[in-house]
Amino acid sequence: MAMARFTLDPKNPPKLTAKEEVRLDALTDADITAAALSDPDNLPMTDEELARLTAARRVRAVRAHTGLSQASFAKTFHINVARLRDLEQGRTQPDSAVLAYLAVIDKEPEAVRRALRVTD
Repeated sequence: MAMARFTLDPKNPPKLTAKEEVRLDALTDADITAAALSDPDNLPMTDEELARLTAARRVRAVRAHTGLSQASFAKTFHINVARLRDLEQGRTQPDSAVLAYLAVIDKEPEAVRRALRVTD
């Protein structure tokens, strides 16, 4: 059997029927957890996976705040671009020093630029 393809229209999302709403409202947290755990294709994230993704969102948010591409951000702030990609995609988790550096970049990007500027 072929899988049907469709594109969701964000202005017109699918709506639940009244019967579906009643069934979902009746679910307890335990029912929801049991259903999630029974789905081998969509298991809940572990605490480690959740932490990695939370950190990845933070890294992306700081870079987005600067308006720079990954390559430009990496070059400007002396971060290896491959490391930045790994951090943004959640493949690796930043240590406390990287998180601190990102916090400074987020609050004072111009000060970091000045501090890193090479003078001859």
